[in-house]
Amino acid sequence: MLYTLLLLFHVFVVIALIAVILIQRGRSGGLIEALGGVESIFGTKTSAFFVKVTVVLAVLFFVTTISLAYLSKQRGKSLLDKYKDIPAQEEKNTPSSSLPAADTK
Repeated sequence: MLYTLLLLFHVFVVIALIAVILIQRGRSGGLIEALGGVESIFGTKTSAFFVKVTVVLAVLFFVTTISLAYLSKQRGKSLLDKYKDIPAQEEKNTPSSSLPAADTK
């Protein structure tokens, strides 16, 4: 349950991080040039705001990634490990070969 919630939160963080990075003004302007009115919403400190949001989302991304790696290590066991403790069945349950032995003359 915790793994699923953390995975959903991780996907949300990834999508938000992608969106914030695309909106930021880069060398060629980014999507902020197309959105035009974004600067009027956030004021004159738009780029500083997006840099802070990017840092927070990047930290959340790394924390959730490390947490998911740890939880998946604890959660995911090999199938061989699962059946390691079960004793092997005796061979009398397996059918033996009914073919006669070949004569070597």
